Amino acid sequence: MATTIADQPDPAPLVLTVPGLFNSGPGHWQTLWDEQRADCRRVDLGRWDKPHRNSWVNQLNLAIRAAHASGQGDRRVVLAAHSLGVITVAWWAQMECEAAHLVQGALLVAPPEVDFFPRDPRVGSFAPVPTAPLPFPAIVAASRNDPWIGQHAARRLARDWGARFEDMGEAGHINAESGLGAWPQGQGWIEELIAGPAAQSPAQSLPSPPAHPLDEDPARRDAAGAPPASRA
Repeated sequence: MATTIADQPDPAPLVLTVPGLFNSGPGHWQTLWDEQRADCRRVDLGRWDKPHRNSWVNQLNLAIRAAHASGQGDRRVVLAAHSLGVITVAWWAQMECEAAHLVQGALLVAPPEVDFFPRDPRVGSFAPVPTAPLPFPAIVAASRNDPWIGQHAARRLARDWGARFEDMGEAGHINAESGLGAWPQGQGWIEELIAGPAAQSPAQSLPSPPAHPLDEDPARRDAAGAPPASRA
């Protein structure tokens, strides 16, 4: 009996890397993944030095839908976002909620502070950060000495989004300057998201750890007011 398209298994998810301000250059883990992994593609958000929220969300939407259309079956994507790319993903989930089933999961790395005293006004233009639970499993990874956000603010974002939080220790902005290379730990989380069943809710597939004591701080967000010195 001949095999039809309907009989074929769904293709493996495509990993879309979603950079932040200024794009991710040489040595950044996103760039290394794009170069070394056959299942990775960079999302060209355009206007890397003058980001526009709705334009970036639209470009991400086009990339997600193109990836879905490229598969013979129901191809989903896994998002690997960094910095302002994380906030772009959160906005996409809010604006394009009817397409949320196309995303199998998201690794959200080093989200920046956008609401309260953002380090760069271009990042602040993406405020207010969406705080509704994400409609797909997600992992938020943040460090303790990120100049773009305080860690308890990043933890609070993870809690708002219904995402699991991963403490990266003192890894700065988790970019090329952090010296992570191809970042095997992050790739492990990506493989976890690829393997996880898309039909499960974030709470089922990626349970969050108990609330951190810093989350009890009455301040809504940490803020880092130093002038920008590195890529976001």
